[in-house]
Amino acid sequence: MTLFGVILLYLLLGALAGTMAGLFGIGGGLVIVPVLIFSFGLQGISPDVAAHLAVGTSLSTIVFTSISSIRTHHMHGAVRWDLFRPMTVGVVGGAVLGAWTAALLSGAALELIIGIFVILVATKMLLEANPKPGRDVPGRAGLGVAGAFIGWVSAIFGIGGGTITVPYLSWCNVRMQHTVATSAAIGFPIAASGAAGNIWAGWGHEGLPDLSVGFIYVPALVGIVATSVFFARFGARLAHRLDARLLKRIFACVLILVGLRFLLS
Repeated sequence: MTLFGVILLYLLLGALAGTMAGLFGIGGGLVIVPVLIFSFGLQGISPDVAAHLAVGTSLSTIVFTSISSIRTHHMHGAVRWDLFRPMTVGVVGGAVLGAWTAALLSGAALELIIGIFVILVATKMLLEANPKPGRDVPGRAGLGVAGAFIGWVSAIFGIGGGTITVPYLSWCNVRMQHTVATSAAIGFPIAASGAAGNIWAGWGHEGLPDLSVGFIYVPALVGIVATSVFFARFGARLAHRLDARLLKRIFACVLILVGLRFLLS
């Protein structure tokens, strides 16, 4: 691909990820990681590092895109900072461990588990399977352990953690408005720690393309961030005009096909 084609591809990917995040309320990483793996293949990047590069780059974009979301939720007083602080203690360690865990996996193995994860999330979307409140919020130690698990899983898959944090906080009887806002806030330390871990784990790794910093591909980072924030607002406005439930089901079916592609490749 030409340099112009590469830049255009990542601008379009940022627009797509932002629109999906605003329209369906999902993290952009769920879109970014699979598409990055495909695009890296088109660029001729080694399959041994393509999935690792996609995960690290996705986390690095969330560092920037989460800031706007956190600010908006904080202005509405919706972030439960009393939950955020103890969870973040666990999140930071868990995300660094997750980046290290992903680095230990081969490219094929990482693609395989990403495919399984995408299918599971898509199935949850189709079935609208959301946990019912079943317990009270645990103490600081319990929140720290939950944060460590959320950070670990999120760093492996290159997501901001919303697909895990939201169900967990809902299960803990946290109001949905506070759940979504607090999940958005937790996405920042997940992404920052995970991105730092991917820089460390990928530093000097063989097969990385030029303009990579560890497992972060800078052209993709810049292109995605440049368009995703604007299109997230566009997607949120679009959600009020379209049948979001039907579109969510269609999107889930597409995710299942993407996941199957990873499993069968």
